[in-house]
Amino acid sequence: MNCRIRIIKIGGNVIDSPEMLQQFLSDFASIEDARILVHGGGVMASRLQKALGQEPVMMEGRRITDEEALKAVTMVYAGWCSKNIVALLQSLGCSAAGLSGADADLIRAEKRPAGSLDYGFVGDVSPDGINTGILRRFLNSGITPVICAITHDGCGQLLNTNADTIAYALAAALASSGTEEISLTYCFEKEGVLYDRDDDSSLIPVLDYSMYCSLKEAGRIASGMIPKLDNAFAALRCGVSNVTVTHARNLLNGKGSRIILHKP
Repeated sequence: MNCRIRIIKIGGNVIDSPEMLQQFLSDFASIEDARILVHGGGVMASRLQKALGQEPVMMEGRRITDEEALKAVTMVYAGWCSKNIVALLQSLGCSAAGLSGADADLIRAEKRPAGSLDYGFVGDVSPDGINTGILRRFLNSGITPVICAITHDGCGQLLNTNADTIAYALAAALASSGTEEISLTYCFEKEGVLYDRDDDSSLIPVLDYSMYCSLKEAGRIASGMIPKLDNAFAALRCGVSNVTVTHARNLLNGKGSRIILHKP
């Protein structure tokens, strides 16, 4: 297998735009390193919930997932989104397999305990829950895993799990269990981490942990970006070699925000 593995996560707004998704997947398919794609599909999931008469409930960027919401997100993430992405990759000459965490016992999670807020059937995942042996079998066979944001608890229960966290856990698990260089890229519809969330020209090209804490305290980091960056820094602490947050169109050109633990 290649000495480098790239874990790339795409956001729901990219998936929801046929043009942006096609361009992104074309770039993704051209990567010569071993690669893993992680996706959610929250925009489509919310749309389906409303069509089914459900009202999506979000708290701090996380979906409250009752039994009916779990059915909807599973249909979207593990169904339409997964197979649409796989079909497009096949058309680009990239052999791919769409997987949930339940497939081949790929990702085990724990149901988040109900505290002051009950998230329902939401799973928390750590690097210990990743089946790296299965991942490497796919990669060694030349098959690109396309992993959605549905996991399982090992006892028959599916769980809705944050895709940013899944990407971190995959990267951290592979970094700690092999000799490959592991990189992690978060691709979405913004240029990267911004000083001003409403100004795409205010890109932060390099973000270290100290700056992140200061910006978060000042309220300049948006709520949806906080879990993404928390996962980015956690990945670096686990031995992932580099982490980038960038626009989907910049997958190949190195633009975006490079995340580092400390200033050089």
